[in-house]
Amino acid sequence: MFKMTAPEILPFASCKKREINERTMTEFRFLHVADIHLDSPLTGLARYEGLPVDDVRAATRAAFENMIDFACRAAVDFVIIAGDLFDGDWRDMGTGLYLARQMGRLEKAGIPVFVLQGNHDAASVVTKNLPWPANVMRFGSRSPQTFRIEELGVALHGWGFAHQSAPDNLAIRYPDAVAGMFNIGVLHTSLSGRPGHAAYAPCEIADLRSRGYDYWALGHVHTFERVSEDPLVIFPGNVQGRNIRETGAKGGVLVDVEDGAISRIEQVHFDVLRWARVAIDCHGCATLDEFQVRLRDGLKAARTNEVADRGLVVRVVLEGATLLSGVLSDSQAQLREDARAHATAISPDLWIEKIQVRTSPPDVDAKIELSDDIAGLLASASEDEELLAMLAAELSPFLVATAAAQPPDQDELRHAASSGDWSRVADAAVAVLMGRLGEAG
Repeated sequence: MFKMTAPEILPFASCKKREINERTMTEFRFLHVADIHLDSPLTGLARYEGLPVDDVRAATRAAFENMIDFACRAAVDFVIIAGDLFDGDWRDMGTGLYLARQMGRLEKAGIPVFVLQGNHDAASVVTKNLPWPANVMRFGSRSPQTFRIEELGVALHGWGFAHQSAPDNLAIRYPDAVAGMFNIGVLHTSLSGRPGHAAYAPCEIADLRSRGYDYWALGHVHTFERVSEDPLVIFPGNVQGRNIRETGAKGGVLVDVEDGAISRIEQVHFDVLRWARVAIDCHGCATLDEFQVRLRDGLKAARTNEVADRGLVVRVVLEGATLLSGVLSDSQAQLREDARAHATAISPDLWIEKIQVRTSPPDVDAKIELSDDIAGLLASASEDEELLAMLAAELSPFLVATAAAQPPDQDELRHAASSGDWSRVADAAVAVLMGRLGEAG
C-alpha cells in the first residue's frame, strides 16, 4: 500500500473578518477539485506483469484522503467537487460508507462540501440512495441551483447531470450573478472540446463570461488548465492519475479571496502514484551494452525528476535511428524484463508499464547495396494489395487466438491488424528487415 504523502502547499491562516472603510470585508479560501473517480475499477491492469495492481486500484482512496487532510489543515472555508466523485455504479456499499466517513471528517472541521453530479456520477444507481452527511450540499440535476454562504458573501451556482449524456449547452441557462456576492459557477463540461475527452455540456468561454461570475470551477478534463483569466476559469485536473493517459502531477486548486477579488491560486498535489512516458534516445546506439546504459540512465532520470515519496509507473519509449532497430523490435519481451530489472535496482517504487519500440534503422545506403528489384519490393510493400491479403490470411487466426487472452492496446501492431490496417504491419516488417540488413552490412 502506498504511504500517504504530504500535499505540496503550506496552509495559510483560517478565514477571518475585518473592518475596512466602514464595510465588513471577508477573507476566505476554498478548495476546487474534480474527477476523483473514487474506487475506479481500472480494468486491464493485470496484463502488465509486475505492476502493484491492488495498490494502483487503492490510489484513488489514498489521494482522496490526502485531499481531506489538506482541506482540514489549510482550514478552507468550503470544498467544491465539480463532478465525477464516483466512477459509475459501485460494486458494493463499501464505497458509500468510506465516502461518508471522509465527509464526516470535513463535517467535524466545519467545512461544507458542494458536490456536482458529473457523467460518471449519473451512471450510479446506488449514489441516489446514499445518506449524505449534513455538510454535503448537492446541486440539483433538473435545473441550475444556487447555494449561498451568507457569512462569506458567496453564491455558488451549479447544475448536475441527470443522465450520462449531456449534449446541451448548460452554461447559458445558469442564473445571473448575485449582486454584492462573490459568484462561483460549478460546471462539468468539455467546453468547446478537449483532446481525449468526450463532449459533455459543450459551451464557449463567452457563455461563461456572460453569467458575470468571478470564478468558474470546472470538471471533466483530467489535466490542469487555466482556461481564462477574466473571469478565472479552471480545470483542476483529476486528483489521482489512473493510467498512462493521465501522466504528471494530479490534485486540485486552492483559491484565496480578499475583498471580493481572487488574491491567489495554487495547485496542490494529492496523488500518491504518478504515470510517465520516458523516452530513451537510441540514436547512434551501436551495441546492446550501450543501449542498456541509456535505458538505465533514462529510468534514473525519471525517478529523480519525480517527487521522491510517490510511486512512479513508466511507459518506456525507444526512439531514434540505430543499427539495433531490428533487434529491439524483435526482443520486446526481453526488453521489458531488462527494464524491470533496472527499475527494481533504482527504486522499489518504480515500475514498468510497457515498452514501446519506435526506433528506425539508420540510412543503410552506405552499409548495404540492394538490387533494384529488392529495393522496389520493400518500398512498395505497404501498397501491395496481394501481399497485404496474404498477411491477413496468415495472421488473422493468430489475432483471434491472442485477443481473448490479452486484448491489444491501441498502439500495438495487433490492434492495427485487427482494425484491418495491414499497411502499417507491412511498414513495421520492412523496418525490422532493413535494420537486420543494416546490421549484416
